[in-house]
Amino acid sequence: MITFLAKFFVREQEAKSAVRQAYGTLCGIVGICLNILLCIGKFIAGTISNSIAITADAVNNLSDAGSSVVTLLGFKIAGTKPDPEHPFGHGRMEYLSGLAVAAAILIMAYELIRDSIGKILHPEETEFSPLIAGVLIASILVKLYMYYYNSTIGKRIDSAAMRATAIDSLSDMCATTVVLIASIVGYATKLHIDGWCGVLVGCFIFYAGISAAKETLNPLLGQPPEDAFVNRIYQIVMGHDLVCGVHDLIVHDYGPGRKMISLHAEVPADGNLLEIHDIVDHIENDLREELGCDATIHMDPIVTSDVHILELKQELMEIVKQIDEIISVHDFRVVEGPTHTNLIFDTLVPYKFRLSDEELVSAIREAVKEKMGSQYFVVTKVDKDYTAKK
Repeated sequence: MITFLAKFFVREQEAKSAVRQAYGTLCGIVGICLNILLCIGKFIAGTISNSIAITADAVNNLSDAGSSVVTLLGFKIAGTKPDPEHPFGHGRMEYLSGLAVAAAILIMAYELIRDSIGKILHPEETEFSPLIAGVLIASILVKLYMYYYNSTIGKRIDSAAMRATAIDSLSDMCATTVVLIASIVGYATKLHIDGWCGVLVGCFIFYAGISAAKETLNPLLGQPPEDAFVNRIYQIVMGHDLVCGVHDLIVHDYGPGRKMISLHAEVPADGNLLEIHDIVDHIENDLREELGCDATIHMDPIVTSDVHILELKQELMEIVKQIDEIISVHDFRVVEGPTHTNLIFDTLVPYKFRLSDEELVSAIREAVKEKMGSQYFVVTKVDKDYTAKK
């Protein structure tokens, strides 16, 4: 159904951001309509059959419709153009709407576990009829479809809010399936297992809610970018002539499709400044066209033609790698004096590195003094890798 409706409401030839918002709006409206229909159907069936379980499930579908409204509003606000108060746009509102859906999932899990424990302590006869079975089966199929399209479209447009809605639909489907199974088993065997099944499903839904909350919280708090994204940035930058290395890469996430990049590009110190600046402009344009990201690139001049400096750099890198393979060095410079030679560079390590900054600097100085001689003095600053996940 979503694919059919997309032919009329989504124009694939438009800008990526417009297509993304169109899909989000369409899925939100369809979710609201389906949940309202399920609510009406279950309420009528619950009233006719005098089933409290189905009536309660109808109320849950009404709250799901509310979650779809939140997702829809999140997409609408996230698509609003930047303004003076929000120069980077409103894209993070989508993360906040996903967080609201995750909160709804956790509330549902709590209520289900609470009610299920009550049924374990005070078991009741399970109501069952062909009408109840038909309504529950229809609800399971609808929720399965809602999970499918929210999950598929969510991955396609990279939407944490839609993936959270997909988890919500999956949780509802599991809860309704348990109600159906418990009703059938209770009707056939007179065993009261619905409470125990409810606790198990509640725990599953709680775990799903935590996962959904984590997925929406991480980008808000500042998670590292995906490895494939980082690798593509390096490929684009290093694919241009006169770029010798890349470091200090930072990816700023202001919402889906709203990333900004800053990095340092190492260039030959004896190169033509105007030519290098033109290349950097081309790199920024390539990053914008291929990845949809604005980029700010700082040029770091390095010596590439002095054999002695290159040998010192290679020797230093071998020493550093002996301390730990994960360490890297950049911005290497040599300042020679009458009594000693300063080796000046930046040291890059991931967060939670096994040594403190002071311990690492001390270890590098001791190793350089031992293997290169006391005439060499290390001057280094420890930087953290903003793209490393470990």
